[in-house]
Amino acid sequence: MMTDPTPIRPRKLSKAVEERLLRMIREEKLVPGDPLPSERQLMELYQVGRPAIREAMQNLERMGLIEIRHGGRPKVAAPSMNALIEQMGVSMQHLLTHSSSSLDHLKEARVLLETSMARIAAERRTIADVRDLADLLDGQRSVRDNPIEFLAFDGRFHRRIAAISGNPIFESVAFALFDWLREFHADLVRKPGLEALTLEEHRAILTAIESGDPIAAADAVEAHLTRANKLYHQSNLSFLEA
Repeated sequence: MMTDPTPIRPRKLSKAVEERLLRMIREEKLVPGDPLPSERQLMELYQVGRPAIREAMQNLERMGLIEIRHGGRPKVAAPSMNALIEQMGVSMQHLLTHSSSSLDHLKEARVLLETSMARIAAERRTIADVRDLADLLDGQRSVRDNPIEFLAFDGRFHRRIAAISGNPIFESVAFALFDWLREFHADLVRKPGLEALTLEEHRAILTAIESGDPIAAADAVEAHLTRANKLYHQSNLSFLEA
């Protein structure tokens, strides 16, 4: 295995190790499943201590680029959209906590993405897709008195709509938008007392998708996400997703 054996100087050691490992993966054209040098080999190769090696490896693992298994050599990881989105979670928490404009942008992005997903779902849905959505809606109705489970079904319902597109990136991003709002601004994805309205709106979305009407499906999702009705305005809430 060809590597760059130049010793790393004691400035930001772990970051330097990260850069060397990424260069190794790129230049040697390593693919998912290919092994990387062991901790001891990297220590000898780069002339740095174990802490710098471990920190670099852990950072790359958090980024979803390598896999670390106890007792075995690290390996190049298979690419994963979910891993990338999870990596973004901490940054999203900071943005959504301290930037109102970022929150507005996220809500706008969610409406645009999910209306597009609903339109595609109405055009591509199969009998199995409709059945799955109906089952999720029935499941959500059965747990309407359990806030945690009700919200979990909500996320699965919207994710299943995105999955009909057949594009896993759409599915992962749609669910991530919901999940970030649920995690960092729960009031924007659920309002106690509006469970019946949520179920009614989900039913309207499902009906439009089942009937193969892309315009009606997009309109139903937009109305659902913006609560463009009297109760929504009375509650003075924007972009709710219960």
